[in-house]
Amino acid sequence: MAGRGTPATALLTRRRVAHTLHSYEHEGGAAYGQEAVDALGLEAGRVFKTLVAEVDGSLTVGVVPVDATLDLKALAAAVGGKRARMAEVADAERATGYVAGGISPLGQKKRLPIVVDASAAGWETVFCSAGRRGLEVELAPADLVAVTDARTAPIAVRG
Repeated sequence: MAGRGTPATALLTRRRVAHTLHSYEHEGGAAYGQEAVDALGLEAGRVFKTLVAEVDGSLTVGVVPVDATLDLKALAAAVGGKRARMAEVADAERATGYVAGGISPLGQKKRLPIVVDASAAGWETVFCSAGRRGLEVELAPADLVAVTDARTAPIAVRG
């Protein structure tokens, strides 16, 4: 891997989780997740974006395919909450320790509740940010869920 590691890659190494890093030249302009799909030649449903929302005043992470949107009501329900809205970017960056476009569900600064969309289980491996724009990590969905202490639920809406 070119450059230094990230908290996400350090966590995977420390926990001995099988993973593969994929880097690409971050150009900007396009949505970060779609940029990864295009640069790495992947199916959009297999690449997951990490979104930080506020559920009943507490930050919560939703991990959904890049070709879908986060269903805020479903995210709130998945964590036993009532109301959800997207978090302010500055709050998301401060809590996770990552910059927008490079937020990983792995190795976050604060331990936030994480919900991974149930569609992840349909893939042998999935991709998510490794903690830096232009760097994706590929791993088994079960490992992603286990290492982040996430729960799974249908939280993505397509179309």
